[in-house]
Amino acid sequence: MFQLSDNLSESSKPEQYAALVEMARGLLADERDLIANAANFSALVYHSLADLNWAGFYFFDGTELVVGPFQGKPACVRIAIGRGVCGTAALTRATQLVRDVHAFPGHIACDAASRAEIVVPLVAPDGTLIGVWDVDSPREARFDEADQAGMEALCAVFVELGWGRRAG
Repeated sequence: MFQLSDNLSESSKPEQYAALVEMARGLLADERDLIANAANFSALVYHSLADLNWAGFYFFDGTELVVGPFQGKPACVRIAIGRGVCGTAALTRATQLVRDVHAFPGHIACDAASRAEIVVPLVAPDGTLIGVWDVDSPREARFDEADQAGMEALCAVFVELGWGRRAG
């Protein structure tokens, strides 16, 4: 049985993310199934960090981003590359740190309660786009550079263990 830490909120953001990286490593270490790993990774982040209303994956199907495992309200199912925050992250292969989604040109409002968003592109070692990791908050300016560094570190673990070692 996996146990979430009860005292993450008492730590600094860098300490929170360092702990989450270690938890993610443990959670993904022995599983090779992409969907199982994505589902557990989403649950880990969603239930460990404060002020989130959505955390999950959009996987690239060769044409567009398609929703994968997540925690939160039902989401947009398909997102075109280059459209919205997720599509922009996929197109540019750069993390999008958005303090106010209403100020982001072309923002896609899957949940009207979302005010801030961070999206990390997931890129395989050979440069292939896997998809994006998307996290939303109902609190404006919820995410900062410490969150960006932490989310990028978490995504590196997911690409290495959750995606890179998948079966077959």
